[in-house]
Amino acid sequence: MKRLAALLVLIALPYPARAVPGAGAGVVAALLTHADAGRGLARPELVRRMAHRARARRRLLSEPARPVRARVRAGLGGGIATNEYLVRLAVGTPPRPVALTLDTGSDLVWTQCAPCRGCFDQGLPLLDPAASSTYAALPCGAPRCRALPFTSCGGRLSSGNRSCVYAYHYGDKSLTIGQLATDRFTFGDGGGGGGNAGSLPARRLTFGCGHFNKGVFQSNETGIAGFGRGRWSLPSQLNVTSFSYCFTSMFESKSSLVTLGGAPAALYSHAHVGEVRSTPLLRNPSQPSLYFLSLKAISVGSTRIPVPASRRQSTIIDSGASITTLPEDLYEAVRAEFAAQVGLPPSGVEGSALDLCFALPVTAFWRRPAVPPLTLHLGGADWELPRGNYVFEDLAARVMCVVLDAAPGEQTAIGNFQQQNTHVVYDLENDRLSFAPARCDRLVASL
Repeated sequence: MKRLAALLVLIALPYPARAVPGAGAGVVAALLTHADAGRGLARPELVRRMAHRARARRRLLSEPARPVRARVRAGLGGGIATNEYLVRLAVGTPPRPVALTLDTGSDLVWTQCAPCRGCFDQGLPLLDPAASSTYAALPCGAPRCRALPFTSCGGRLSSGNRSCVYAYHYGDKSLTIGQLATDRFTFGDGGGGGGNAGSLPARRLTFGCGHFNKGVFQSNETGIAGFGRGRWSLPSQLNVTSFSYCFTSMFESKSSLVTLGGAPAALYSHAHVGEVRSTPLLRNPSQPSLYFLSLKAISVGSTRIPVPASRRQSTIIDSGASITTLPEDLYEAVRAEFAAQVGLPPSGVEGSALDLCFALPVTAFWRRPAVPPLTLHLGGADWELPRGNYVFEDLAARVMCVVLDAAPGEQTAIGNFQQQNTHVVYDLENDRLSFAPARCDRLVASL
């Protein structure tokens, strides 16, 4: 704790401040890449890494929290800092590239900054506030600093005011501490995505310049882009009434897309390969950043497994989680149905965290075994998952796994593996979630 308190003092260093007016409203688009894209990994290894990230996330969630006792209290953002799909942006003047995990379960936008008092290794250079002519550290008396619940006053800025120091603590025990500041965020081409994906060149946003960051992070990310319901999330700061994403398959090297603002899902119908369906987005005051859905039942084939009434509004849709997780008793019911209906002997994958697996017969090399359909029955809409969004087959090892898992507690989380090749639209104005099967690469090519 003494070391942490000292870090809070050290990061409160003066930085040059300069006011720059923000840009107007418009549609923002940015390219996404999967955490393991470009690593040259085989499909079984990609699934193994994804499953282990999910298992590490659940292990951390099940451990008792260790509160931070220092001048700044840790703010529970509600998100889970797994790096799954990364938003490619640029920050500052001149613009410097950052890679931020898209997280619908938290609010703060932050990236690692120099000088670094305790940071995870990253491939991109650290963002240097002193090198940006448009960087402006927020004084602790500013309304935007006071509006963030977990802040404190740090050292003196060049203006004579004291800086705004924040601490933000995620549900998986990941932590970022630094200065709250503003700077220019560049989207589209300026974000280093390599495509004409942006229609708005830059916006001035408030973000965390993290000088002490620890937790479940990898070298290809630099921080997190919160897409939650709170004031400091990217959608809220851009003042948009909707946002959407379309994740390409994790087994492909094609870029995915996230858009903020613009028209509803029908605008992108040229990329859809199925019907658009909608369900209400719910709110939970105890976890205000999260997007809740009503999950009434899950069907495996023709067998409908009801969700207890007390849990029907405890389901979240979570872009930052890889695998859909179910409460343990619900998972066991789903697992039992798959085991009964698939009709293959159980098997295991060495070194994998997946445990709902079956041994494949030799005939699987030329004829895929039948697998029962998996459907999530939401309020007013059925989400029928394509086979590739819940089944993984490793023909070399002659094993097939259902990509679902159990988690302690009462909450179901719909992860991004189940959302692949699906255009998901969050209508924030009307509290509706729309989704449609899609060719996500067509969206990237058309915007």
